[in-house]
Amino acid sequence: MLLIGLTGGIATGKSLVSKTLKELGAYIIDADKISREVVEPYTPAWTEIVEFFGRDVLNNDGKINRKKLGEIVFNDPVKKKRLEEIVHPVVIEEENRRIAEYKKINPDAIVVIDAALLIEAGGHLRVDTLIVVYSDRETQIKRLCERDELSRGDAEKRIDSQMPLNEKIKGADFVINNSNSIENTLIQIKSIFNKLKNWHD
Repeated sequence: MLLIGLTGGIATGKSLVSKTLKELGAYIIDADKISREVVEPYTPAWTEIVEFFGRDVLNNDGKINRKKLGEIVFNDPVKKKRLEEIVHPVVIEEENRRIAEYKKINPDAIVVIDAALLIEAGGHLRVDTLIVVYSDRETQIKRLCERDELSRGDAEKRIDSQMPLNEKIKGADFVINNSNSIENTLIQIKSIFNKLKNWHD
């Protein structure tokens, strides 16, 4: 089994890369999706979040209002760190469970952990290969404003709250530049996947 880490900055186009790798035959473990599942109402992580942040971060149905929580943590590094301390361990536990499951299904599987905070959470240390998705800052800001309906200032604040892309790239085995056309990005993804498949075989 080959374990690949896939990461990048917010709004760099990581989901396009993840979707394409899945189409090419990789098993995808979506850390963002898992991070939503582990904070469903009345789970241990949900309880800890409510105890720390208060019930103001909940919707009427008891689910966590991610936008509200995001606004709090993006403006407060101490609270951001506390949220990560609650969520990261349970996400990693679930990732490990799925890795073991895929290994059982197919011992030669190519498994991708798709995680925005892979490096920050130390997850890059347990993968065989690291792919970082990159796009230039202006493209990132534009995509983020359109996707999340943010002002330019709020988009910049969110980008700046993350590890700089140039820092992430330093530890990468492969970098996908997603600043240009989708076609250009797809060519890069297929080329990397073929290299990984050949290396794996």
